[in-house]
Amino acid sequence: MQHDKESHDLHHFDPSKVSTIIDLVDQFSKTAVFGGGKIGRAFEILSDAKKDGAKIFCSLAGAMVPGGMRLVIGEAMKNGLIDVLVTTGANITHDLIETFGVSHLTNVSHKNDQELREKGIDRVYDSFVHQDGFPTLEDNMQTLLMEFFEEKKIDDTLITSSYELLRWLGSKITDPHSIVKIAYENKIPLFVPAIADSILGLQIWLKSQFHKIIMDEMKDLTYIQDVFAESEKSCALLVGGGVPKNYMLQASLMSTKEYEYGVAITMDRVETGGLSGATLDEAVSWGKFTWEAPKVTVYADSTIVLPILVTAWIQNQQK
Repeated sequence: MQHDKESHDLHHFDPSKVSTIIDLVDQFSKTAVFGGGKIGRAFEILSDAKKDGAKIFCSLAGAMVPGGMRLVIGEAMKNGLIDVLVTTGANITHDLIETFGVSHLTNVSHKNDQELREKGIDRVYDSFVHQDGFPTLEDNMQTLLMEFFEEKKIDDTLITSSYELLRWLGSKITDPHSIVKIAYENKIPLFVPAIADSILGLQIWLKSQFHKIIMDEMKDLTYIQDVFAESEKSCALLVGGGVPKNYMLQASLMSTKEYEYGVAITMDRVETGGLSGATLDEAVSWGKFTWEAPKVTVYADSTIVLPILVTAWIQNQQK
């Protein structure tokens, strides 16, 4: 059979060639079709972007910490797969709950959610956290916020932003596995653009009832646009959709540059017209990506795909 110039015979996934995660991703890449092929292509794009000197901007939505991804995210940050992180207040809230000594739970027996309510257990799909985690969070955060306020206030008023607060917080907490701590230690800018939409935001609000605290979102917006503008080349790693995805991509809109590489991991659909399901090709029409930018979307659960990519990334560095 005569092939087109760029076509070739399908490589069938060969389990006998797989002994490591990097081997797994290599077989996905060689197969180059369906979901596995997309995972392989995602790894290739991220690797090429880093070799090309691109800074990797990661947006992280969804309940990733209750989903068991806390160490995965931390290792991605420590190993150069994430250079800038935009995430939800919920992910940072759950990270801090663990930081202050309260673990998330699995296999909590219950008949229904009313029973969980009576037991003082909060549910995130099939992950759980005891409500004691939130008073623990409050006790620690109120003390830290008071220290932050006293240190940074001017004329009894604190004007700050999510980036400034989390950078300071990362300098104070001691948990080496904390996303906030790792961001601080590795000089990774960390943004929570919708911080009010979280328990962490409620803690800031609570302190603001007695002390004048203003969360200046424009300070964050200025900073992330400066980081983007100063980056020679940029790659977008989009995990889920929502505010983090849009906030990170719009950093390119006030710049003369666009993202030059793109990897998305999502289960959102395009038919609603919403940003969460919007394709990376659609983003070209907004000036967020160049048309030539290598880009791929992996339609799969991020708690499956992200550990594969991060583990393969680390193993590839150790080769």
